[in-house]
Amino acid sequence: MTVGGVGVAFVPAQSGLALLFVTCGIALGTVSGLVPGLHANNFALLLAAVAPSVPGPPEYVGAAMLAAGVVHTFLDVVPALALGVPDPAMAATALPGHRLVLRGRGREALRLSALGSVLAVAFAVPLALPVTAAMERLYPTIRAHLSLVLGSVAVLLVLTERTHLSRVGATLALCGSGALGLVALDMPARGLLPAGEMLAPLFAGLFGAPVLVEALGGEGVPPQADPAITTSRRFVGGVALVGTLAGAVVGYLPGISSAIAATGALVVLPARGPRAFLVATSGVNTANTIFALFALVALGNPRTGVLVALEDAGVPVVLPLFLTSIAVAAGAAFVLVVLVGDRYLTAVGNADNTRLSLGVLALLAVLVVAIAGPLGLLVFAVSALVGLIPAQFGAKRANLMGVLLVPLTLGV
Repeated sequence: MTVGGVGVAFVPAQSGLALLFVTCGIALGTVSGLVPGLHANNFALLLAAVAPSVPGPPEYVGAAMLAAGVVHTFLDVVPALALGVPDPAMAATALPGHRLVLRGRGREALRLSALGSVLAVAFAVPLALPVTAAMERLYPTIRAHLSLVLGSVAVLLVLTERTHLSRVGATLALCGSGALGLVALDMPARGLLPAGEMLAPLFAGLFGAPVLVEALGGEGVPPQADPAITTSRRFVGGVALVGTLAGAVVGYLPGISSAIAATGALVVLPARGPRAFLVATSGVNTANTIFALFALVALGNPRTGVLVALEDAGVPVVLPLFLTSIAVAAGAAFVLVVLVGDRYLTAVGNADNTRLSLGVLALLAVLVVAIAGPLGLLVFAVSALVGLIPAQFGAKRANLMGVLLVPLTLGV
């Protein structure tokens, strides 16, 4: 068949097999995204370990891995909102989003996050080629001044606090988490799983455990109101575009994570409220997947855990197949956020809050040991103590992003 002078071949058997692999990836990403405290990179490296033994064309295995990664970026908001335990990429928005849940606007928050992610896919695909060309030219300049930019983000996080007391707390949280990052990030993580790294215990301790400790004895998730989105389409689209562009920075610059870019978005959008944080952070998280794929093709360097996993598994890069798998996964994940997220909030709301908090704390401890070993459990405990600082001073929990900002600013 010819369309516009271009030959297009459609092989039903091969297309069906590719769709089967992508569907399996969607299922795996759903499971990983809904497990509190499980980082996408941990899951990606686990997939890389088993990928060579999976029967089928390696490019289809790669499509499944990408689909799993994309779905994870949509669904990781669900435990972040319902339990306050975020994936590292969602850490910056965990507290603002949780506030919406406590106000009974959790169903709206889920939909805002899903819109931020799906709009990021829509924006990122047409922007990928011009952004890739621009980043190839600008990369040396940006890289040379990266420490200054990150240091400015850290300072602005403190200065944008509303009171003197909260600025004191922000400084303590930033410096405490920064010191923790300097000490712990390069520690050996010897867990049971072949995906050990210290990011998991650090973020589970800084952002997950304190929320669960503070929730002990509380009333838990209140009944949730209607899912109507109370902001304009223009607002959601504009903020999603900011998140998409921030995701582009993550996709091309080594060492800059989605969590860092999301924190920068908080500085750019200080007065927009928790809804803007949700949309922008979700956009960063998902757009990163697409821009990083183009960066891999153009620059030859993988920038995300999923792409590192693809390279480790020896998967060839087939851009049309991979972009199609991302699009299919994004569509499925948008629906899953709404269907699964609403039920997740209801289930958490009906559970005994004290037992639930203790159970999730125990689950986090088990995951930490599995990923990073006994040393990871010690890092988790110390991180949890540091993570309690912001709430004591009324400061933003995002100041705990010093765990990455300080080491990167100092070039460590």
